[in-house]
Amino acid sequence: MRADSIYIVGSGHTRFGRLTETLEELIVAAAREAIAEAAIDPAEIDAVFLGHFNSGLVPDGFASSLIHLAHPGLRYKPATRCENACASGSAAIYAGLNAIRAGAARNVLVVGAEKMTHRTTQDVTTALAGAGYQNSPAEAALSFPQVFAVAAETYASRYGDPLHAMAQIASKNHGNAMGNPLAQMHRPLSVEDCMKVWEKNPLIAPPLRLSDCSLISDGAAAVVLSGASAADGFQRRVRIAAAEHVSDYLPMSMRDFVAFEGPRRAIQSAYEKAGIRVSDVDFAEVHDCFTIAELLSYEAMGLAPQGRGAEALADGTVFKGGQTPVNLSGGLKAKGHPVGATGVSMHAMGFRQLTGQAGDIQRNGAEVGLVFNMGGAAVANYATVLVADRV
Repeated sequence: MRADSIYIVGSGHTRFGRLTETLEELIVAAAREAIAEAAIDPAEIDAVFLGHFNSGLVPDGFASSLIHLAHPGLRYKPATRCENACASGSAAIYAGLNAIRAGAARNVLVVGAEKMTHRTTQDVTTALAGAGYQNSPAEAALSFPQVFAVAAETYASRYGDPLHAMAQIASKNHGNAMGNPLAQMHRPLSVEDCMKVWEKNPLIAPPLRLSDCSLISDGAAAVVLSGASAADGFQRRVRIAAAEHVSDYLPMSMRDFVAFEGPRRAIQSAYEKAGIRVSDVDFAEVHDCFTIAELLSYEAMGLAPQGRGAEALADGTVFKGGQTPVNLSGGLKAKGHPVGATGVSMHAMGFRQLTGQAGDIQRNGAEVGLVFNMGGAAVANYATVLVADRV
């Protein structure tokens, strides 16, 4: 065990979907499960962090101390809310990592949560659009489906039509979600289903179809982080071998969106820090807010050359049973996307894969996993390399 290592030692995860629970109830449920799985005395947790986007979705503008309600032993622990658009969950995890690195904490509880389904689709679309650049009328007028429609159109003009590859991604992730009892959507979709535009799969923002878009979701996830000095006592642990955060310009007009430069820099830097190559990655959970984003992530990961992401689908690399299966959980596309919970969920799923607790979505023998969580249109980019640490 390296002296500077930090570990995930427990996880919690509610079901994602259209839920009756309040934001508070979701936070408390995920926190309690993570504490129980880690078998840690809550009094030994030194700080708590909450990933929560909100943007007017709920009236709870000061939700960080809702975590304290999970156990009396958490009372008086420093609590901080982290917001970084759809990467709010990873922002909270990285804040926890920094607290441990700084020597301000030995054990940290991180929860990510969002309550969205009680609002209309238009309300949610408007709330999410606040994560775009507001000082350009042209960009401020775009919803996020329209933003990623621009990416798909640009990709098509530069490299060729990605729509079939996008349909393959949607179908793959729906198939993976069938094995995940926590996923929101348990409905298989064929590639043909996803390609066809009709009343049950309308165009949302041409060329994006409904099947290309992630879900509006409620849910929460949690992890317990421990530094090396505290991790010896835990039965299960996964080492965080690298955690890289790269933020790019907010205005899309100042960068080449489909080059995915921020994601590429974050992921490649994480490989370097962890001392691995893409060929060492046994599975990845990536930010498929729209199917074009997963396609671009293949290229950022190095699974295929730029403009040829479809090759990772054609050769089976990213499918269950392939060399590097992507989004075994079902991804944002089918597992669900409660915004503040997403980054924490990805890390929790990675922890469960690497500790053999992933059930029907288990990648047998997995030793190395990649998490890529993105806020905005490739603006806030978080790449984490997780490595199994057999006790």
